Amino acid sequence: MMQINQSEYLQWIADLKAKILSSQLKAATVVNTELLKLYWDLGKEISLKINQSKWGSSVVEKLSIDLKLEFPNQKGFSRSNLFSMKQWYEFYQTATVEHQKVQQLVGQIPWGHNLLIISKSKTIDEALFYSAKTIENSWSRSVLSHQIELDFYGRKGKAISNFENTLNAIQTELAQETLKDPYKFDFLDLREKAVEKDIEDQLVQHITSFLLELGSGFSFVGRQVPLNIDKKEYYIDLLFYHFKLKCFVVIELKTNELKAEYVGKLNFYLSGVDEILKTETDNPSIGILLCKSKSKVVAEYALRGMSQPIGVAEYQLTKSIPKNLKSKLPSIEEIEKELSKDEML
Repeated sequence: MMQINQSEYLQWIADLKAKILSSQLKAATVVNTELLKLYWDLGKEISLKINQSKWGSSVVEKLSIDLKLEFPNQKGFSRSNLFSMKQWYEFYQTATVEHQKVQQLVGQIPWGHNLLIISKSKTIDEALFYSAKTIENSWSRSVLSHQIELDFYGRKGKAISNFENTLNAIQTELAQETLKDPYKFDFLDLREKAVEKDIEDQLVQHITSFLLELGSGFSFVGRQVPLNIDKKEYYIDLLFYHFKLKCFVVIELKTNELKAEYVGKLNFYLSGVDEILKTETDNPSIGILLCKSKSKVVAEYALRGMSQPIGVAEYQLTKSIPKNLKSKLPSIEEIEKELSKDEML
């Protein structure tokens, strides 16, 4: 009997498990799509009967009872869920996009996600945006809810930049879409008057939340990354790599209002990154300057003539906090003390 090569067997079984998992995921997707197609059709039928045949909403109660009797082992036919199907269908009724295309998009995300989206979205465009982002990023329902609460749709692509003058057309569109304004760092335990070091400390401590706020495609490279230029060390606040843009992204944090010299300094850093870190397969590096506040005019003037692609946006540290709770937030000294403890462990 031939002896099994253990390492080869482990690799083989791992590959088989991956294929089985992939098959299960595809099957679940197909089931979900078919279920949502049924829900769409039921919602349409209910809407037509109530609005055109003038049967009244009481028909939904009767329909729920009859469907449960006919299909006792199938869930989803409660009165409230049938009304949700009607609401879901009617929400997209005024869509300028073909209903078939809408169905194809919303049919790729779970029913609970769909209900959350239409309950929170003000327009069809906003709802379709969150549907597409859910598919693109595989958002769980809680993450989707978080992104809606933070108004991801309203903030996307709003930062001021010089991308049109420094990047090609494809890169410009993708890079601009990547930026937000303002960025919301409400996951940080900081007072409004935190200094840059404290914000950097906390962003790195909460890197998962920070990456979620930045958006898909970002990978953290390092903090206070040194650049040796003409025998002198310069330090980048935060360095990332963006896999979709295929470039390094330099993020500089400023705890006060935008000043023109901040843009010049970031332009300098980007030149250094392109010279020292960038490879032949990388696209030009991009800079994001995050300030506590900014003047649109100052930002536009400061970006004129800059050779490197830079976006300027504001950030918000906290949501509106009741006055009686503000005193309970940790001070900068308390946070630094806790961080020092962590470093000693």
